[in-house]
Amino acid sequence: MEVVQGSFDELGRPLADTTFCVVDLETTGGSAAKGSKITEFGAVKVRGGEVVGEFQSLVNPDELIPAYITVLTGITNQMVIGAPRIAEVLPSFLEFARGSVLVAHNAPFDIGFLKHYSRELGIPWPGFETLDTATLARRVLSREEVPNCKLATLAAKFRATTTPNHRALSDARATVDVLHGLFERLGPLGVTTLEEVSTYTAKVKPEQRRKRHLADHLPEAPGVYLFRDARDEILYVGTSRNLRVRTRSYFTKAETRTRMGEMVMLAQRIEGIVCATALEAQVRELRLIGKHRPPYNRRSRFPERLSWLKLTREPWPRLSIVRKILDDDADYIGPFRGRAAAEGALTALHDSFRIRQCTTKLAKKSRISPCALAEMGHCLSPCDGSVDLETYAAEVSHVRKAMTGDPEELVTAIRARMLDLARTERFEDAAIWRDRLTGFLRAVARTQRLRELTATDELVAAAPHPEGWEIHVIRFGRLAAAGVMPRGTHPIGWVDALLATAESVEPGFGPIPAATAEETETLLRWLASPGLRMVRGSWHTPLGGAARHLSPFEDASASWQGLQRPG
Repeated sequence: MEVVQGSFDELGRPLADTTFCVVDLETTGGSAAKGSKITEFGAVKVRGGEVVGEFQSLVNPDELIPAYITVLTGITNQMVIGAPRIAEVLPSFLEFARGSVLVAHNAPFDIGFLKHYSRELGIPWPGFETLDTATLARRVLSREEVPNCKLATLAAKFRATTTPNHRALSDARATVDVLHGLFERLGPLGVTTLEEVSTYTAKVKPEQRRKRHLADHLPEAPGVYLFRDARDEILYVGTSRNLRVRTRSYFTKAETRTRMGEMVMLAQRIEGIVCATALEAQVRELRLIGKHRPPYNRRSRFPERLSWLKLTREPWPRLSIVRKILDDDADYIGPFRGRAAAEGALTALHDSFRIRQCTTKLAKKSRISPCALAEMGHCLSPCDGSVDLETYAAEVSHVRKAMTGDPEELVTAIRARMLDLARTERFEDAAIWRDRLTGFLRAVARTQRLRELTATDELVAAAPHPEGWEIHVIRFGRLAAAGVMPRGTHPIGWVDALLATAESVEPGFGPIPAATAEETETLLRWLASPGLRMVRGSWHTPLGGAARHLSPFEDASASWQGLQRPG
């Protein structure tokens, strides 16, 4: 069912305790934005199945009513000539409806007119929660029951006491009966609250809805939730700022993912882990998914499957794609989202620099037959002894600079190739090189951002929190402690106590020594939060300049945007 305005912060408001204002409008046309005017208001306020008030008024539209509208509604120009204008009627209606949930049949039409004239008159819109009986009917009733979901059809289906006749109050009264009829259909399915009605869909099975009690014990606090099966094995791990609200949504929300419906049917218990902050919850989620690899999680399950591009440390260094960073003093960039992206970056480097591409382990002095690449001039050919260590090391230094510093030399070379291809109208080939270059730059920029934190032994930062300040301790790119410092607390003693309980983290040897790349990037995003304050330590923008070369490729660089150092 469509939620036209507003969102629900809490769960469990019983329908019997909720006041609904069912409204219907008659107008001169179908669009307020195109100049159509309101000619009549009709509204019925109900609570607990009883009518508690009605509102009806004709409206002078200050223009002639089209003849076909008069035929449809029966409202004539003579009827509205002495009626109040919209500037008088709308404030009275908004006061009548205050504090209720607005209900309409085809709500976007009626609510659209109300919002339009509120803006035109400079009246602040109260932000009503809104239900649409037409949308709800489509989800509750089958085609076998009703051929369509027009108001007249539904009124006949539920034997409404008022027949809709295109007059505002009559149609509002008929909609009240339709609303109550739909509620009666939902009751046996366990849908008894406003929030459950707003998220109802027939795609959620009754058996699934009946399991919503599994979430009853969870608090309305940030944290991580774990769905467990009959053997207490973890099926799924998620995170939320409100554990109870989020987990209950699995039993009531319009969940279209078949896998999630299957998971809920297998679940026998939900475990909640309360976290001090939303950031701590996000990090715990990543760690739990990486450790337990729940079958119904797809994201973050296999961090070890990410690809890295490595420049080896040996007499004749070479490039290779690897799954794991080792403590071998080699240079790495990544991680890449997939092997194809890593291979594209590898091709970009091999095309720009004459570093060897063979996988043979070469001694300082080698004498073997060169490959075709050497004969074509694409490799310095250390295999046949035609190049000395110093010359080859100079070429490797260019590769290392492109990977760890400013890749301007590589960018210039590939852009020149792209221009040459474009001049000969080989645009598809030019696009392939563009994507290779973009993938390489994104990987370098990502690595430089990761090193920005992983090289920092300790960082304590604070961001505004509704109850004071949320404070996090970050060590070598890993979250070591989290807490919320209440307002009025002396910061020095509180931070010292948090540091005393923080996890000890050993320094590592690569861009992700103490955590996964995803965890460190999560911390980087938090460090860009508005109002962030450094409590202890500092962090710096990377020395390399890969990010600046990405500016012409903004559409392809969404993953790195927003991770800049806060001002």
